[in-house]
Amino acid sequence: MRRRNSRGVAIIEFAFAMLLLVPMTLGTIAIGLNVVQYQQTVQLARDAGYMYARQLDFTQTANQTLIAGLGGGVGLSTTPASSNAVLILSTVNYVDSAICQSDNKWNTTTNQPNGCTNYQQWVFSQRIVIGNSNIWSSNFGSPVTTGSNPVTIASNGKISLDAQVTNSGDVAICTTTGGVHTFAGINPYASTNGNASGLPSGQMVYVAEAASYGFSMPPFPVSVRYSYNLF
Repeated sequence: MRRRNSRGVAIIEFAFAMLLLVPMTLGTIAIGLNVVQYQQTVQLARDAGYMYARQLDFTQTANQTLIAGLGGGVGLSTTPASSNAVLILSTVNYVDSAICQSDNKWNTTTNQPNGCTNYQQWVFSQRIVIGNSNIWSSNFGSPVTTGSNPVTIASNGKISLDAQVTNSGDVAICTTTGGVHTFAGINPYASTNGNASGLPSGQMVYVAEAASYGFSMPPFPVSVRYSYNLF
């Protein structure tokens, strides 16, 4: 009689155990997949940044196809609508007196800027975006291409020298407000008492940012994996 009354108890116990074990198993899988995808995102930013700093032209279709192949693990595609990742490549430089002079925006008599409104600012000289730009916006800012005085970006991603030295919409983020990534830690060119320090005048900083969608199966929310490198 005791055995007959306990029939089916094991099934009920197993069902209750599954309420705990199934979410734990799915959570473990989700965490593992996200770790792998984050590592792939880091690798994409590092590889793309290295090639970009070595002057590989990512505006060419063949080179975009190449980097899309390297980013295939995170879903990077040259077709924005079908891409689950984005790669943002930027070249920035510091506007010093030499750059102002090269655009005839420097008064050699007073040794002061003359119309060089972006003097002592970090600015963009190139911006290339591959993949779905809706996934992530650059943590370092972007050239402002709308409004009354937009920054014009050429087909090769280049930005004119005049825009770099005079257009405030081309200034990159260079503060640490709110924990935003910054160029503040990169010393620009400086000459004090004849001693030069920091980056040489005209030296570029190459930035590669990669972002991709993480594991997204209910009940897990859609997340984005992000990584950047400076060269």
